[in-house]
Amino acid sequence: MTSFGPAAFQLVLLRRMADFQPDLADEARRRLGASLADQREANKRWQAMVRSPRTRGALARYRSVLGTPESAEHRTIGDLECEALLWPLPLWPDLRFEVLAAPDGAVWNEWLVRAPGAAGPVLESPDDLLPWSATVDEVARAFAPVRPMEGTAPTRWRLAFTVRDRPCVAEFTYGLLQRVATTRDVP
Repeated sequence: MTSFGPAAFQLVLLRRMADFQPDLADEARRRLGASLADQREANKRWQAMVRSPRTRGALARYRSVLGTPESAEHRTIGDLECEALLWPLPLWPDLRFEVLAAPDGAVWNEWLVRAPGAAGPVLESPDDLLPWSATVDEVARAFAPVRPMEGTAPTRWRLAFTVRDRPCVAEFTYGLLQRVATTRDVP
């Protein structure tokens, strides 16, 4: 891979998702036509961009890697004002990579969300929560009330909820569901 664009960025996302779903991540990497060496190189380059002392900031990095966002809108979350930018990623045509940025350009959150107008999954029980089938927001709405929990890494989120007296914890990487466990199964 000579340039760092959306394909390389998707490899970076897959690298973290492989911690939970190695088979799905390997299949997706192959769909991108990339080798494990390509994936390692993409991650190395991404980490170098993130850690560079000459970095232009996270929002500028996303714009340089992903191009012009498909959409950008002003959003108010509580008393915070931000801009929500969405980019399509070919691996997940029904999802968008969303970046929430402060007025000064600082990135508050970055993750996968359902694309506007795309039909989300029907989520009625924990059995409907298949890997890569839902986003944080979709699980939170379907199984409200949920309790956000600290993730095991900066790109990970967890939600605790109870369904039919069954306590569950859903784990996400970059906002995409990776696995669900009963709380007694969660380390």
